[in-house]
Amino acid sequence: MKRIIAILMCLVMAFTLLSAAAGETAVSGSKPKVVVLATGGTIAGVGEAGKTAGYKPGSLTAEELLSAVPQLADVAEIEAVQVCNVNSDDITAEVWLTLANTINTMAADPAVKGFVITHGTDTMEETAYFLNLTIKTDKPVVLTGSMRPSTSISADGPMNLYESVCVAASDEAAGQGVLIVFSDRIYAARSVTKTSTYSVMAIAAGETGSIGIVRDGTVFLYETPSKLHTMDSEFDVSGLKTLPKVAIIYFSVDADPELLRYAAGHYDGLVIAGAGAGEFSKEWIGIINELAIPVVISSRIDDGVITKDNLLCENTVAANNLTPQKAAILLRLALTHEVSQEKLEELFLHY
Repeated sequence: MKRIIAILMCLVMAFTLLSAAAGETAVSGSKPKVVVLATGGTIAGVGEAGKTAGYKPGSLTAEELLSAVPQLADVAEIEAVQVCNVNSDDITAEVWLTLANTINTMAADPAVKGFVITHGTDTMEETAYFLNLTIKTDKPVVLTGSMRPSTSISADGPMNLYESVCVAASDEAAGQGVLIVFSDRIYAARSVTKTSTYSVMAIAAGETGSIGIVRDGTVFLYETPSKLHTMDSEFDVSGLKTLPKVAIIYFSVDADPELLRYAAGHYDGLVIAGAGAGEFSKEWIGIINELAIPVVISSRIDDGVITKDNLLCENTVAANNLTPQKAAILLRLALTHEVSQEKLEELFLHY
């Protein structure tokens, strides 16, 4: 009798182990979950069939975008969230904060592998850089969009969306900061920019270039961003409803220096898109020397770096190689607390 009981106990134990193993196999074989956050843009645009211009951005919902790419089901389990549905020129700081807080909340779910944000290309680089500084997760966060609306010939949105989900679902993209995937290439948020008004290769990264590629759904990463981002960033926006106001003023021949005085009276900070290595006229130098608000010097040139030695005014801060629009984002976040010029110099060096 004892022998029979012992045999039965062994069988029960074996069945339990087999069930657990089967459960583990089911879990390991399941597809990763990717959350797609839709904000509108050209990728959701609809217009006259075949044409690439004259369309209405933000016409398709997140579900309609996803239904156009049935191959996504082979890559990941998708959850769609419609954050907004606008032209990216209508993106606001409030939308940024919603995106950051939504990602920070949903990233706590262990079932979520990564995130994709569909976005218009005009300001996609700004949203990417803001999120790069404010989200608190190592899970992949990928932005994408398109240069052609969904109704055009050879629309580029479906492929960009597919490749973005592949990156968001990959182990390789974890811990890389916020990324942009566009036309088979992977870019870091800090360096990416828009370089054309029409080309499907409109997204690029200047001197630094892309950090990887996507080929037939496989992710290849070759570089790792070195500047502080995401989990290592000191910026916390969880309690914010909006951001400080920062103006960007573009210098050109005969540019009115009174614009500077106006900005000082209506904004919390100022970024100057200077000529060459961040330069401007003697008239501008005289007024900038008098300003009490923080002033960051960037350049209207696509590539290059602004160093402290380039500065024409001692009360200004060099933007390093950040574009004016990205320098404004870092300054806006810095101004959520009282900040000295020395601290600003440190932030623009490390971020």
